Amino acid sequence: MRFLASILIIASLWAGPALANSGEKLTVYLDWFVNPDHAPLVIAKEKGFFAQKGLDVTLVPPADPSAPPRLIAAGQGDIAISYQPQLHVQVAEGLPLVRIGTIAETPLNALVSLKDGPVQSIADLKGKKVGFSVGGFEDAVLAAMMKTAGLSLKDVELININFALSASLISGNVDAVIGAFRNFELNQLDIEGRPGIAFYPEENGVPAYDELIFIVKKDRLDDARWRPFVEAVEQATLWLTNHPDEALKIFLKAYPDLDNELNRRAWVDTLPRFAKRPAALDTGRYKRFAKFMKEAGLIKEVLPVSDYAVELK
Repeated sequence: MRFLASILIIASLWAGPALANSGEKLTVYLDWFVNPDHAPLVIAKEKGFFAQKGLDVTLVPPADPSAPPRLIAAGQGDIAISYQPQLHVQVAEGLPLVRIGTIAETPLNALVSLKDGPVQSIADLKGKKVGFSVGGFEDAVLAAMMKTAGLSLKDVELININFALSASLISGNVDAVIGAFRNFELNQLDIEGRPGIAFYPEENGVPAYDELIFIVKKDRLDDARWRPFVEAVEQATLWLTNHPDEALKIFLKAYPDLDNELNRRAWVDTLPRFAKRPAALDTGRYKRFAKFMKEAGLIKEVLPVSDYAVELK
């Protein structure tokens, strides 16, 4: 009996941490309403990969897309999806944020014009109207791209089109738009019967960067939930890469209001963009992009990468 009691005590101690972590709640603020960009998170939740890691994850679309990083910095919520360019600016402003993982490891942002329109190359932008939604970073990207053709922002008329990217192109209000997501706007234009062409920042003077990243509050880096969360996202990413059609069915079953041609097309175009190693951090890449941000006047100094991005142990 004494031997049996010892075995039971040892077994309970061994199982204790797993049981304690079972179903630990974790709130993730999205960057926008649910869409194919969030496929790894949805699949991790629906396939039970989060649950296998002892996590009960809630995905929260924001009422205000600019709010999640500030909510995380204020200690409200656990993780937020944000953007690498935005992280550099917010850290420079003093927000205590740090990147712990990546969801989309290439830019999605692009300069887009119509295939039958007047802009067939970056050089064609001279004297044209370019629509934008968010000033600052989009201006810097456009300026760097135009520089490759010997142009500057003075050579175009910038028009704030307030996220009406495709509509503004189709109506002829602008000749090109900066800030279009290549996996959405190009498909939307094609569906509308006005196909577009894209010029990619990373091919035209802008250093490559991570589009979508996971951020947490800096003083919570030792939270034991972060590592299993990122591991579950990796598991989901690899699974949906291997089973894209089945994954799409699961995604649309969870969010049936997204079952339309645009999201089905965007799904296909987004899959290659997901980070297969979401925890991995390319320090050199972050340094290069920080230098670009400084040269563009968006931040005042290039901080050590460890101040705002880590690879979880």
